[in-house]
Amino acid sequence: MAVTESQSSCPKLALIGFGEAGETFARAAGWNGHAKGWDLLPARRDLMRACGVDVATDAADALADAQCTLSLVTADAALQAARDYAPLLGEGQFWLDMNSVAPQTKRAAAEAITAVGGRYVDVAVMAPVDKGLAVPLLVAGPEAEEAAALLTAMAFTNVRVVGDEVGRASAIKLCRSVMVKGLEALTAEMVLAASEAGVLDEVLASLDASEKQQSWFERADYNFDRMMIHGQRRAAEMAEACAMLEDLGIAPLMSEQTVVRQRQLGALELAPPPATLSAKLDAIRATPADKGEN
Repeated sequence: MAVTESQSSCPKLALIGFGEAGETFARAAGWNGHAKGWDLLPARRDLMRACGVDVATDAADALADAQCTLSLVTADAALQAARDYAPLLGEGQFWLDMNSVAPQTKRAAAEAITAVGGRYVDVAVMAPVDKGLAVPLLVAGPEAEEAAALLTAMAFTNVRVVGDEVGRASAIKLCRSVMVKGLEALTAEMVLAASEAGVLDEVLASLDASEKQQSWFERADYNFDRMMIHGQRRAAEMAEACAMLEDLGIAPLMSEQTVVRQRQLGALELAPPPATLSAKLDAIRATPADKGEN
């Protein structure tokens, strides 16, 4: 098979962890001869071979002579992987942390990498990896610009630098996850209850009928308006919804916390609310910290 231009310009890679992301990227990129990987699970080493990734004998072998390392472990192992493997890095070697962890976790990992002369980069994967090399990647940290060029050389096609502070990319990712994953969990709670009550079709049709097409800038401002004006009343309504869920045998895990948040914002007594979202946030920050928390 002929070597493509993207393959010939690809840096020498080390892959630490080879789960879904590693497999998807390797299959799409064709890093044959450019990548060596290490995973603690032996079965994944067989998968590496199938994807054209050379299998290292250990982590040190994977990292030796690599220009750039992609950390693709699980979130709970990301920091420990950085700390364990930092001593194995060469001077100036890039550690691209693509794991979905908190900004403070990435900053702690950066300390471990930079302490030995490595170059740490915060990378956020902003969509399911089944998009392959077109998956949006946000890159942050002092080395972000050069890292973005390396990712492009690896054949990633949707890379954007979002700042020179480690943690900024992951903050964007996880703040978005609060909404995306929260909506998934809230959807599950609603559908389970509506199904148990025998009203699922009616509830879904009602939601379709009331759905508005608006930007998230408009939606966020509107939602804060509703909570600031009607939060106390809505909290009481949601308390009744929690009682219904319990009666149906559905744990109101999300709805109970909705009561807390609605009550908190309603108790700020900021009605009528400030006109813009930024003004609303300023007003909330200026409110005594203990107000509305009960």
